[in-house]
Amino acid sequence: MSRLLIIGGSDAGISAGLRARQLDPSSTVTLVLADNFPNYSICGLPFYLSGETPDWHNLAHRTRDDLESQGLALLPDHQAIRINPAGKSVDVVDRKGQRQKLQYDALIIGTGAQPITPPIPGLGAGGVFVLHTMEDSFRVHDYVVGRGARRALIIGGGYIGLEMADALTHRGLQVTLVEQANTVMTTVDASLGRLLGEELKQRGVDLVTGVAVEQVEPVEDALRVRGSKGFDQQADVVLVVVGVTPNTGLASEAGVSTGLKGAIRVSRRMETNLPDIFAAGDCVETWHRFLERPTYLPLGTTAHKQGRVAGGNALGDKAEFQGSLGTQVVKVFDLAVARTGLRDAEAKADGRFSPLTIETRAWDHKFYYPGAHELTVRVTGDTTSGRLLGAQIVGHRSAEVAKRIDIFAAALFHRMLVRNISDLDLSYTPPFSSPWDPIQTAAEAWVSEAQKKNGNAVEVDSATGKHPYVGHPPSP
Repeated sequence: MSRLLIIGGSDAGISAGLRARQLDPSSTVTLVLADNFPNYSICGLPFYLSGETPDWHNLAHRTRDDLESQGLALLPDHQAIRINPAGKSVDVVDRKGQRQKLQYDALIIGTGAQPITPPIPGLGAGGVFVLHTMEDSFRVHDYVVGRGARRALIIGGGYIGLEMADALTHRGLQVTLVEQANTVMTTVDASLGRLLGEELKQRGVDLVTGVAVEQVEPVEDALRVRGSKGFDQQADVVLVVVGVTPNTGLASEAGVSTGLKGAIRVSRRMETNLPDIFAAGDCVETWHRFLERPTYLPLGTTAHKQGRVAGGNALGDKAEFQGSLGTQVVKVFDLAVARTGLRDAEAKADGRFSPLTIETRAWDHKFYYPGAHELTVRVTGDTTSGRLLGAQIVGHRSAEVAKRIDIFAAALFHRMLVRNISDLDLSYTPPFSSPWDPIQTAAEAWVSEAQKKNGNAVEVDSATGKHPYVGHPPSP
């Protein structure tokens, strides 16, 4: 009987434990949880705070009873404080200070990420919060409700910042969002970031870009926030959501190798440099399927997949993580924004591509059917090979933005050419699309521009002997 010990009870840890029990029901699987919320949807926190999901219990992917019925032994409110690789043990302590030593045959580290706290004076003041855990969300909720907060200021215009601007506006607060860059959501191109900015403004959010927050200080019953360019505003509550960094101190102290941004270095089998120690989730480097090298992409979907691989391999399986493309989608009021693969600047920085990006607009379905909305689609491809490099979409949340970015993601996964997106047999009926879907018309527009740019100088694909913009790509 194998003893598997997992540090962390979020996406990666739970997926690992369930996979291990699936492969070997006789195995002993123990999870060390830093809190009392195993397998909760952290991505759902904005919807709890908005009031759209009023019962936080509904954020659980599975209940504790569900997990224990599948053979997982949970140790909630326990902190792992030391890993002893030589002795194959982990020292843990509970909230009462009681310590114990847990033995393992295989160990999986799933300690996740931790929020970045920028060096801004005053972030320790009452009413200033980060948002990363269930307990963080309870603190924010209790403060907003208990104080009758009317004004919120959000530092950071990324994924979580935009969702929280939506959530707190929905809750009835006047929201100011401050972003240091010139547009919000800098993980998409500036033209799409400006569309998101316009949506925020139309919904009553006071959007401030190009400003760096420099100080937060209590003033009477409020918080005064000051920044560059003379920014000076008061709020009842301040949220700091400027990103995350891998939580790897425990692993590093045990001799586990780290790499990009301090994330744990792992093989595609999720193995670390130490025998019988695996790692997965937001604490590890992620194999990028397109770039074919490690990067850091802390995403819930990625963590689930990595955890499954780690859990199987810890019990002797030989699975490999197939890689991430950074596919993501975010709802911002009535808009959805999504991306996958590489943007133009990212492709240029890699040095192996000659990228071209084309932006098109099209109705999400036949205009004569009520409720049509415009989609903005950006396609990035390599003008030398004709390969799809990435895509971005902004459109109404009812416009199947997530479905359409997933088509691009599948095309990237299978190394398709941009031209071959037009060959895909996609569904059509007037309430949902057109005979040529907007992503296909965007791909055709890219092909047309690429041909104008390169003309006959475009290289012939060595595997097929064909011009890269026609026919089908070679099998990977």
